[in-house]
Amino acid sequence: MDGTAVIIGGGIGGLAAAIGLRRIGWQVTVVERTPVLDDAGAGISPAANGLRALDELGVGKAVREASRGQYSGGTRTPSGGWLARMDGAALERAVGTPIMGIPRATLHRLLREALPAGTLRIGAEAGPVERTGPATVRVVCGDTDLDADLVVAADGIRSRVRGRLFPSHPGPVHSGSAVLRAITEKPVDLRTDFELTWGHGAEFGHIAFSDGRAEWHAVLGLPPGTRFADPLAELRRRFHTWHDPIPALLDATRPDAVLHHDVNELRTPLPSYAVDRIALLGDAAHAMTPDLGQGACQALEDAVTLAAALTTEPTVQAALARYDAERRPRSQAVARAARQAGRMGHGLAHPLPVALRNTAMRLTPSRAAVRMILRHHDWTPPHLRT
Repeated sequence: MDGTAVIIGGGIGGLAAAIGLRRIGWQVTVVERTPVLDDAGAGISPAANGLRALDELGVGKAVREASRGQYSGGTRTPSGGWLARMDGAALERAVGTPIMGIPRATLHRLLREALPAGTLRIGAEAGPVERTGPATVRVVCGDTDLDADLVVAADGIRSRVRGRLFPSHPGPVHSGSAVLRAITEKPVDLRTDFELTWGHGAEFGHIAFSDGRAEWHAVLGLPPGTRFADPLAELRRRFHTWHDPIPALLDATRPDAVLHHDVNELRTPLPSYAVDRIALLGDAAHAMTPDLGQGACQALEDAVTLAAALTTEPTVQAALARYDAERRPRSQAVARAARQAGRMGHGLAHPLPVALRNTAMRLTPSRAAVRMILRHHDWTPPHLRT
């Protein structure tokens, strides 16, 4: 089965879906309302499941070459003591790859480069999706009407398409936290590739990149809408007593490079990821907290699964039913696990539960920790018949 598709949203999920659909012979148009592709964001750390999806899309090699394997590190206390060590080599033996670290802008660029010129329309606002016939849908896009066999809504956590399909759904809610993050301006001398540090109601972490720079993030329990006049100064105040290299990472960052976002999620699961000839994908379907680093990986899984279903099922509706049946249980389970990880990490503030968690982590054998990670990382993509 081949056809035409309009994808609303030019982020990681939308671009990956476009690549997947083109690989199975579909004609694709991606509509992105942002007029300038500044690729806002800091770093991203795709795990084995996301990398396997990228392999199936034909861009895995390029992504790996631009990434740095996260072999060393783990979880620490603010004083620097280790709660758990990360064994990237053990992960590689188990699933063929360690977690990789790459700037988000680089990943966006590599995905765009895998698409033919003209596929992506930027600065274009997608309007309502309308049914125009038994087998066609239309996306009103400014003065242009785009007719297609399929519409993929990859328009993010505040998806307008989702809002129209499920008007009674409560939509995204605030998780109770905010994340501040940036990429350092210059290389930083790091002894590990990846670290998380859990304090009382706060988290700080870093990912090392292949050029010596690093992405860092700080998660704070804050009311929605809270902003600081000088975010970098505020972080220095909060984290100045935490272990190295946290102060060095902040010192290597330009003040204007710090991004500050409330952490929101779709806490109420959707009843379906597909309605008629419209598929929801990525954050539009299952926006989750970043505590497992699985948001983008799940969007990549969506993209490959959707393309594969369209090659094996006789109709678009049958393919979307299969996509929903395969993706909704897994992605919603990962979202629940991410929420729980946040509650057990930066979500703990009282000294007693923090002490109990820290003791439990120190006593957990490394092999058991690897098995816990593999629950989410060890996913095999369906093969795309090209």
